[in-house]
Amino acid sequence: MATRGAAGPFPGPDPSLPKLDPCRPSELLSPTMLTANELRSKYIEFFKTKGHAEISGKSLIPENDPTVLFTTAGMHPLVPYLLGEPHPAGKRLVDYQKCVRTGDIDEVGDPAHLTCFEMLGNWSLGDYFKKESLAWSWEFLTDPAWLALDPLRISVTVFAGDENAPRDEYSAECWASIGVPVNRIAYLPASDNWWAAGATGPCGPDSEIFWWVGEGLPPALSNKGSDPGNWMEIWNNVFMEYNRVDEKTLVRLPAQNVDTGMGLERTVTVLQGKTSVYQTEIFAPVISAICTAANYEYGKDEEKDRSVRIVTDHIRSATFIIGDPKGPLPSNVGAGYVLRRLIRRAVRHGRKLGIEGTFLVRPATAVIDNFLGAYPELEVNRAKILEGLDAEEVKFLETLKTGEHEFEKMLPNLLKNPSKVMSGRLAFKLYDTYGFPIELTEELAGENGMKVNRAEFDEAFKKHQELSRAGADQLFKGGMADTSDVSVRYHTATHLLHRALKNVLGEHVNQKGSNITSERLRFDFSHGAPMTAEEVAKVQAIVNEQIGRDLAVTMTMMKLDEAKASGATALFGEKYEETVKVYTIGDFSKEVCGGPHVERSSLLGKFRVQKEQSSAAGIRRIYAVLE
Repeated sequence: MATRGAAGPFPGPDPSLPKLDPCRPSELLSPTMLTANELRSKYIEFFKTKGHAEISGKSLIPENDPTVLFTTAGMHPLVPYLLGEPHPAGKRLVDYQKCVRTGDIDEVGDPAHLTCFEMLGNWSLGDYFKKESLAWSWEFLTDPAWLALDPLRISVTVFAGDENAPRDEYSAECWASIGVPVNRIAYLPASDNWWAAGATGPCGPDSEIFWWVGEGLPPALSNKGSDPGNWMEIWNNVFMEYNRVDEKTLVRLPAQNVDTGMGLERTVTVLQGKTSVYQTEIFAPVISAICTAANYEYGKDEEKDRSVRIVTDHIRSATFIIGDPKGPLPSNVGAGYVLRRLIRRAVRHGRKLGIEGTFLVRPATAVIDNFLGAYPELEVNRAKILEGLDAEEVKFLETLKTGEHEFEKMLPNLLKNPSKVMSGRLAFKLYDTYGFPIELTEELAGENGMKVNRAEFDEAFKKHQELSRAGADQLFKGGMADTSDVSVRYHTATHLLHRALKNVLGEHVNQKGSNITSERLRFDFSHGAPMTAEEVAKVQAIVNEQIGRDLAVTMTMMKLDEAKASGATALFGEKYEETVKVYTIGDFSKEVCGGPHVERSSLLGKFRVQKEQSSAAGIRRIYAVLE
């Protein structure tokens, strides 16, 4: 399935372009170049002229999607509306959205791969469709008033059709009417031109736009299909016509939707004539901070340059994750585990650069300062970000000391082995028990004239991954933004639980996060002490009482200030539009929420609290089921 965003490397450097040093930001820009901030503003401005309402980007942590740990695409927070829920801002929307993908984390370090990236997106919710969407994309890219890209260096692709859906002749006709030559239009299969958010959910054919990154102008017959290595994707127009119910079933959506996305980092790279996203002002201050800490001049050694890029990406990602209003701190589970992995991988590559001791605070500060305008939550959470990074870095450095000590204890016996090969099983024990990276084990072994049986380690590690993946599949089974009856019931139940907790513990209780799977709900809330058994029982009884009352669940759209004045609960730190949805459950609960919800409380069944526990300082967590 085609995906939007940061995947895929750039081709090799263009020898005609000067080699720039990202550690010297003054070399990166000229007065005629478009910066990331300017591109972000122009994109929003352009689609406002086409009748789109600007909406706020949402949290990196999806609230009610059991299938993913992070917001992975610009359309992710809009799935309920793509499935038919009315959006408070209307049918034409535009925004910029921070995203995190870690599926290809090991490829980060090349010129293009990123774990954290920004998507510029515009949507039509049952309004305009292919003709307008493609024409406006072309206008924004090529019109001198906007990006003024050379049309001769652009090619497009459309869906070739298969047994599930027809060939997209209409999109090709639209491109031809705009003026795109037939030899620049490629028909590609579903693996390239069918977009789906996941195994289930909204999906449909897409039409992608590519920029020529080869030398000179592209040959007459060149396009993405015939010459893929020299064309780089910069825009994707997804035509969401279907909802995938299961592997074999596609059903038409109630409305024909458009979901488009442009990767901000990649497009800025194109506009500035660079060959790497790391050569732009987006990353330059962070790279400079890392180079200073390492006393290293970027560009002297490719292996060290790669480590600089990895640290840059991972610290930017970690800063955005912790700085999110719903962002976790490093832990051993879920999003906190991914965050811990990013931080520790950054520390390891810092050591490769010769950095001793803690250093992450300085590049993280550069990230915060560089993104204050677009993401003010980073300033709000500055202390949390810097303290969280520093604490994890100190903890990992202690882990490294422990691992080195354990290796030293093993060393006498290892040296007795005439083959001078350390078993992969022992190396994996250091990794699994102490968190000691295999690369450092190999380094220590090499210093003592030995090698590590890497094949044996990789086999043990693969088994470990399979077990972890099997557990994750159980936790996150289902489709993206699962809107099945079960998930909708659990989501509605969180409203009753939130109000019941306020009634029992006090109005200081506020939701701090939630996660819903097809088996249970998890609800985090502010409270300074463990709940007593009596308090838990009382909350459970109140929720079940409201379920038994068969209360009507109604939705009203109103201005945010009006909603708060009416007594509706709104989540602190959440980004809301000017007009919001307010869901009322009888005379019991009233919350600002995007939905969806059941129509009556009696549809929820019996509510039972499984356990109540600590989540973080001042934050408690409840797990509950509906039976």
